[in-house]
Amino acid sequence: MALQIELAIQSRRGGRNYNEDACGHWNSDSHLCCVVADGAGGHGGGDKASKLAVEHIITTYAAAPDGSPGAIRSMITDADRTIIEHRADDTKQRNMHSTVVAMFVDLEHNTAAWGHCGDSRLYAFRNGRMTLRTRDHSVVQSLVDGGLLTEDKLRTHPQRSELLSALGVGEEDLQVSVSAEPWRLAPGDVFLLCTDGLWEYVEDDQLEAALAAAPSAHAWLQDLEKRVLAGAAHKPRHDNFSALTVWVGEAPL
Repeated sequence: MALQIELAIQSRRGGRNYNEDACGHWNSDSHLCCVVADGAGGHGGGDKASKLAVEHIITTYAAAPDGSPGAIRSMITDADRTIIEHRADDTKQRNMHSTVVAMFVDLEHNTAAWGHCGDSRLYAFRNGRMTLRTRDHSVVQSLVDGGLLTEDKLRTHPQRSELLSALGVGEEDLQVSVSAEPWRLAPGDVFLLCTDGLWEYVEDDQLEAALAAAPSAHAWLQDLEKRVLAGAAHKPRHDNFSALTVWVGEAPL
């Protein structure tokens, strides 16, 4: 079955002075790569780190499209190394690091795969229902996984922003999660890659409700933006928020 892809992207500064998120995508006739990253480190370092992560993964994949688990892990590990190497470029960048989530689509075989580090997420929807989301490399996610915290407290816990891993920590401390099996694409599948500045204010059921009402990928992201701004209205300095969505449809004959 021939499939076609609809893609939309947004990145907003939120209540911060500048945007440390970065997003990007690359495609050929048969392959697509999408990357979202959330940098940190202050004084422009986070901005640099997130851009380095996106550029490295896209450039590597475009040169030789390979969405196997080993290749995805290698791209993310190499992005970690790249960020560390560029810290020497400027003293302002010495503490820079970034989360990352990346998705790789093979339209020859109608499959998708992904990997991530940190708390930027990928959500997968089938028939309008959230079927899967990545698990954060964070303190609060480890508390949830260990049964010490309920899922509904994850967004509001005092340690919510504390990461267990991010690009720039070095290979010894780097945690990378990769999809184990290729996702077989079907018409109607929807994927969302986003930073924590978005998912902090939009619960899973709200993602589904907005998706059900959205006539297009772009309209869905516009709806999610409104929900973030409403949810963060009490927090003038709320985080940057970014999202990239991939909608899968059946190609016309």
